[in-house]
Amino acid sequence: MLLWAIVTPAQADTVISIRIDAVSVTVYRAPGRAAGAIDRNWPGGYALVTETRTVDLPQGESVVRFEGVAEGLMPETAILSGMPRGVREKNRDARLLSPAGLVDAYLKRRVTLRRTDRKTGKVTEQDAILSAGPTGGVIVQTAQGYEALGCSGLPERMLYREAPKDLSPRPTLSVIATSDRPTRATLQLTYLAEGFDWSASYVADMKGETLDLMAWLTVANGGVTGFADAQLNVIAGQPNRQPRGAQARPTGGPLRLQCWPMDVTSTHPRWDLFPVDMRRPRMMEMDDGLGEIVVSAQRRGGILQSAPMAVASVTNEVIAEQEDLGDLKFYRVPVAVTVAANSQKQVALLRQPGVTVERLYAATTGGFDGGESRPMTLRLRLQNRKGDGLGLPMPSGRVAVFEQIDDLRLLAGEADISDKAEGERIDYDLAESADVRIAVRQVQASRKSQRWTIALSNARPFAITAEVTIPHDIKPRPTDMERRGNAWVWRATVPANGKAELAYTQRLPR
Repeated sequence: MLLWAIVTPAQADTVISIRIDAVSVTVYRAPGRAAGAIDRNWPGGYALVTETRTVDLPQGESVVRFEGVAEGLMPETAILSGMPRGVREKNRDARLLSPAGLVDAYLKRRVTLRRTDRKTGKVTEQDAILSAGPTGGVIVQTAQGYEALGCSGLPERMLYREAPKDLSPRPTLSVIATSDRPTRATLQLTYLAEGFDWSASYVADMKGETLDLMAWLTVANGGVTGFADAQLNVIAGQPNRQPRGAQARPTGGPLRLQCWPMDVTSTHPRWDLFPVDMRRPRMMEMDDGLGEIVVSAQRRGGILQSAPMAVASVTNEVIAEQEDLGDLKFYRVPVAVTVAANSQKQVALLRQPGVTVERLYAATTGGFDGGESRPMTLRLRLQNRKGDGLGLPMPSGRVAVFEQIDDLRLLAGEADISDKAEGERIDYDLAESADVRIAVRQVQASRKSQRWTIALSNARPFAITAEVTIPHDIKPRPTDMERRGNAWVWRATVPANGKAELAYTQRLPR
């Protein structure tokens, strides 16, 4: 049975578990993200978290609260083993001790509004009733009437008499359990949690006809919970994961305060009618009677948007170990690491010096019939095979390619890559070249066919290899071109400061 409110049996003891004895975090990539960078605001993947905890259970029925679970915990996936007589209920506490959580808990209740006069500096306090909030702003009722909090133009804050007992300072999962006698139990809690992601970050150094390739395994934790001394693993591939249904409204996080406009609509004719969307919400400090809560992050659409993540690194002598997991790839970090809250962690993934690379200039002809030249794209091609210095599974991510010019190591370009298996071709499209250009021109047309010419020009002082993709049928069928899907690929060597041309006929569909 899964609930979203804490249900406490009468006279049941409460056991609070804070300490994690051991933890394993296995991170899965964001579903549907085949390549590219991690979303730093809120990572779109998820993790399988396994925690080992030791608790002292009293005799009879008790509520065991596991504080410090991952913020994005999916309560329906939680599995708890080790309880003497099992678990009667599981409850995910969605009410967090935070500015928004306090407003939600104090709705229709009395608070104290503290204000400072800008002219005199005098601080005054008055009673107010929270009428609405926390989403879409906060409305308070005072002796002067109703007003939106933070819109008076005066420094102000709210004071609470006490923190509600059902607000937790950290994400919490609670269970109701029974024990025949007082006992110390070692429990294993396993669950899925959103707000994690990982990617491969490649760095390639060009050295003539080869490159030295290394990669970092970059893991992101976008939640407020960190895991110290964790066994960190990642899964490469896309296991089938079904979408979740509608979830209960979370009440934690900061406040988004919105105000009515002070001008009339004629002053800003492009404004929509009320309410006006305030793009830069104010941050507040709020006193709960025990201490101040300082808001240092925002939520966008109910999801935590943190400050720019800190980047931590493990020594590059530690390299993740790769294993097979069915059709997926499993990478295990061989040492314990800390997966900190709102942070990214990097561990070396691979080191492959002397990888054979081919330098090409690529273009596609589709839609260019004006005859004007355009730059071609510099493409680096690797063959993922042992004979060329690779022959490894290559997880998706982003590569940065550097080239040495005299004493300077300069960035040549960046490219996104998807998952590549052993034996596949890997292309890095880095940058457009102003020195190597292509011009496509239509010279003849009829109802059955069209005649085209492709002109390549090379202004560089050495010969280059060009690869042009022609995405339609050619007649007669070429014998010196590669068929790739529904397209033909023309490869040509263009001499230094020279040109190359191709004329062909396109067969039109009947």
